[in-house]
Amino acid sequence: MFISSAHAASSAAPGGEYGSLIMLAVFGLVFYFIIYRPQAKRVKEHKGLMSSMSKGDEVLTNGGIIGKISKISDDSDYINIEISTDLNITIKKDFVSAVLPKGTMKSL
Repeated sequence: MFISSAHAASSAAPGGEYGSLIMLAVFGLVFYFIIYRPQAKRVKEHKGLMSSMSKGDEVLTNGGIIGKISKISDDSDYINIEISTDLNITIKKDFVSAVLPKGTMKSL
């Protein structure tokens, strides 16, 4: 009785054949504009910051240390920072988060 009138459900997606492809493309665009593009922009700005550093610049590290660059070399990824008189530390260039305006250390 009831079995003869029942039909199998369609296996196609509700949006048709191309609905899932369109949804995948939309998620790809959202991923690109929300996640990848801003991160790539920040990385590019940080590389520009690292290449523009020179001796005598006052810098802020990721750890919150403020100091003046006392030694920098192009062939090495490390710089020496003078925190105070006779106190130097060596860090990687990658850990510099900002180059501060001249005279910042004296105003603190």
